[in-house]
Amino acid sequence: MTCAIVYSSRTGNTKRLAEAIEASLQPQGCLYVGPPDEAALAADRLYIGFWTDKGTCDADVADFLSQVSGKEVFLFGTAGFGGEPAYFESILNRVAQCLGQGNTLIGTFMCQGRMPMAVRERYEKMLSAPASHRMPDPRKMLENFDRALPHPDAEDLARLKAAVASGLNPA
Repeated sequence: MTCAIVYSSRTGNTKRLAEAIEASLQPQGCLYVGPPDEAALAADRLYIGFWTDKGTCDADVADFLSQVSGKEVFLFGTAGFGGEPAYFESILNRVAQCLGQGNTLIGTFMCQGRMPMAVRERYEKMLSAPASHRMPDPRKMLENFDRALPHPDAEDLARLKAAVASGLNPA
């Protein structure tokens, strides 16, 4: 069985996950590791990673997913906002809908990821803006930002490796 790891990483979070997957697959190795590229489609099993953009995967990964057909697929990703399993599951469900026909989803994994400091600065500015019933509480957004700073952490990476191992050896 051949494999490839395809990922898009804006802040380095998803790249860290991809590197952990690559390390866990040694000495098996992969045909391809890197950004979305049709070269990865030569593999039987694809590990496809994304950063979350507006509740789903980024556009580069969405485009790549639509080209995937007849493969075993493991989806993984990071999201700056959230941390709740239900939120992560909803993202993964939307991302899975981007997949082409005839694929078998063998596993998924998501964790929180740190965000750029510009996001925190935007949240701080919101503290002095008039309250709006449509805007989330900026204090909660700042708390979430601070919780996300260490992620993905060692625990996240260990959970990812366990998820990958369960996909390699289904029960």
